[in-house]
Amino acid sequence: MADHIPFITGQDACVLVTKHYSDSDYARVQLDRADSLVGHLPRSVKLWLDPSVEGLDDLATRRPTADRQNSWFEFMKNIPGFEMVGNPGFHTNPDPKVVSQFVSGVLDLCVKHKPAWITVPQLPRASDSSRNRINRLLAKSTGEWKSSHNFSGRFILPLIFTHQDQVNGKTQRNPQVKQAGRCYHEAQADGFWAVDKTLDDESGSKTLRNTRVPAIVALHQELNDEISSKIKIAGPYWGMNLLLWARGLVDYPAIGVGNAYQYFLAGGHAKSPITSLAISALRRRVKVARLEKWLDAAAKTLGQTHPSCAELEQMRKQLGLLSLPDRAREQVARFYKAWFSLLAAPPRAGRPLALFQDLSGAFALGRSLPEFEDEGTARRPESVVEPLMLNCL
Repeated sequence: MADHIPFITGQDACVLVTKHYSDSDYARVQLDRADSLVGHLPRSVKLWLDPSVEGLDDLATRRPTADRQNSWFEFMKNIPGFEMVGNPGFHTNPDPKVVSQFVSGVLDLCVKHKPAWITVPQLPRASDSSRNRINRLLAKSTGEWKSSHNFSGRFILPLIFTHQDQVNGKTQRNPQVKQAGRCYHEAQADGFWAVDKTLDDESGSKTLRNTRVPAIVALHQELNDEISSKIKIAGPYWGMNLLLWARGLVDYPAIGVGNAYQYFLAGGHAKSPITSLAISALRRRVKVARLEKWLDAAAKTLGQTHPSCAELEQMRKQLGLLSLPDRAREQVARFYKAWFSLLAAPPRAGRPLALFQDLSGAFALGRSLPEFEDEGTARRPESVVEPLMLNCL
């Protein structure tokens, strides 16, 4: 079985998991979507069920309006204590009985689906200590529920960071890591999952190389020092998750399934995804818009004898078909699976070097190619792999 954990957001993702990721040990599904999705997963893949309590991060923006419905809100509002736990004024002085009732309601719904793992109910991390009490009480109530119930599965503590200033500096990380350790033990958790929802590691931003990627690496090193955990998960990202996994800092990289390589909180209003394709030789995705012109220019630059020229020419021939959203998503999912399998082939000790060599080849190729017209700060072909390459070892 493979280490990757697909994050399932819809039935189309279930189809792609069945086709390309059925060797996953686990797949994560949100509780509010479990009824419609769990039955479409491969039977060999064990269920990680997330109660999606994180959506309480900003309850006001998730309330349905006359012209906009919210299925997450409609599902969660029936759980006792939902409104109070979502009230910021409740967080600094939470009522233990209300929190316990809420946690029991959530976990009782989870176990009906017979998951192997359940995410500990938690609010996303705040930059100050305003959510420390509510999160510790949520964790404590989870631990008490675990002690009083016959659940044979495992609990995963979520560490969802909402601002880069929570992670970028050690002074800011220290209280986050200490709080994570407290909640981990209160919840009697078996593992943790960490993700920075602000990290877009496909952006090509200059801050990725020198600040953001090293900070995420340091965060996981510090979490591992603080928490002796059996299960460590990071992502979904595009490459940051693979870097942490290759370096042995996490056991499982959480992954998107053809899209969603950045994390978004449950219950938010989803944006329409931009159709993108993976360029295998560059280890990155590119928007379909204006790609035809770039493919022609890149193939001409490389010349017919270059090993990557055939890939670009083949993509150019199939571009019309690949530009269809469903085909594009499958193309990306297929590439990502092949990329992961390539990196998983060496022994664990050799994976950091294998990833470095893999990204170095993509970097060198990218340096020789023309810029993309429609990629903003990631217009240089090598810009996505560069910060990852420089932090592999």
